[in-house]
Amino acid sequence: MKNVYESPLASRYASEYMLNLFSPDVRYRTWRRLWVSLAKAEHKLGLPVSEAQVRALESAVDAPIDYDLVAKREAEVRHDVMAHIYAYGVQAPEAKGIIHLGATSCYVTDNADLVIYRDALRYIRGELCAAAANLCDFIEQYAAMPCLGYTHFQPAQLTTVGKRASLWLQDLMLDLEELDDVLGAIRFLGCRGTTGTEASFMDLYDGDTEKIDEMNRMIAADFGFEKLYDVCGQTYPRKLDSRILNVLSSIAQSASRFANDIRLLQHEREVEEPFEKSQIGSSAMAYKRNPMRSERICSLARYLMADAANAPMTASVQWLERTLDDSANRRISLPEGFLACDAILRLMRNVTSGLHVNEHIVSRHVRDYLPFIATENLMMEAVRRGGDRQEIHEIIRSASMAETAKMKQGEPWDLVAALAREPAFCMDENQIRALLIPEDYTGRAPQQAKAMAERCRIWAVPAEQTAEINL
Repeated sequence: MKNVYESPLASRYASEYMLNLFSPDVRYRTWRRLWVSLAKAEHKLGLPVSEAQVRALESAVDAPIDYDLVAKREAEVRHDVMAHIYAYGVQAPEAKGIIHLGATSCYVTDNADLVIYRDALRYIRGELCAAAANLCDFIEQYAAMPCLGYTHFQPAQLTTVGKRASLWLQDLMLDLEELDDVLGAIRFLGCRGTTGTEASFMDLYDGDTEKIDEMNRMIAADFGFEKLYDVCGQTYPRKLDSRILNVLSSIAQSASRFANDIRLLQHEREVEEPFEKSQIGSSAMAYKRNPMRSERICSLARYLMADAANAPMTASVQWLERTLDDSANRRISLPEGFLACDAILRLMRNVTSGLHVNEHIVSRHVRDYLPFIATENLMMEAVRRGGDRQEIHEIIRSASMAETAKMKQGEPWDLVAALAREPAFCMDENQIRALLIPEDYTGRAPQQAKAMAERCRIWAVPAEQTAEINL
């Protein structure tokens, strides 16, 4: 429908996997799976839930959900969970009387969120590792290639193309550490009742607390969780939402830093993002080759970093055992945060898989600035050859200022020739140029880059799924 708003994250940017994971169908089928798991545990632990009722619920889990019936019922009762319980009962009439026995709404809403968020984080991990693996390939290829380093975006000492990329990779590895911490911290809510006291189950199980604990362990295990929260109100602690959006924001920060660097390097014509054969850079300026993918990464990252502010504001105003002012916000901020992060990483995978280095331009920039960068080494060598350190320093200072002025005026300039013309410098032009070997001025950059790539490959094992990229 083109006359109804739809999120660009859904229509343009996010993967099919993530769109499906956050779809209503996955959410509500997870609710049904939770009702099956609860009934199954209650049956095994001796409550009046028959095996036939459990089977009836199981048989209806994958049946098409009658969303028209759900909408009609919700309009009547103004309660989404009760509407879905009603629709589920229509499809499993033998079991309609025991659906949701002892539970409150957050049993399905919150536990389903935990399942979906966990699966989404695992998928994000795979995309993050895929982008990191692309950077590893790039780093290994260019680990030793000298390039001009910048501080304050002003020419500084030399580094290597691979070493610079290792900075991007390290940011992703720090995000991966944080992501794994969040994944390890996720616990299941279980079925705890309206205020988290499990009072309804104390009644159902006649005060047998071991059965209540076993019921919660059984349900958690059905969904792949080994741990449950020790205590809770009606919901799982909203602190988890803060941790989730924080790590998604952290990934966005790293991706934006990477993309901004690519935009700067593309301006310098040193490194370019992929550009397809028939791609159009501008509707008016046909010669343009804009870094549109990197710009899109930065744009989406800005949105996600702002979105992350929602979760701490929600977590800080939970109002004792439960309030509902989190509901509408979480329906938007968490899914949209995941979809944005997914889109960012898909773009980053695309860019990192096709980075192009203009090696001649990189080498030319090194040649242009290496005489200035090497002046301290040249001074030491001139002194070793009998020169006066203070006199040599003044020669270098004066010549550097003069040649820099020529450079800024667009005039021919040559610092090496200018130094060689000074007899007190104690070296001729050939002797000076023999000392200007770029690889001698990159320090440990090649070794650092290779070591970073090797560590990443060992640690960052990607998940099985990898979405196709066509951006």
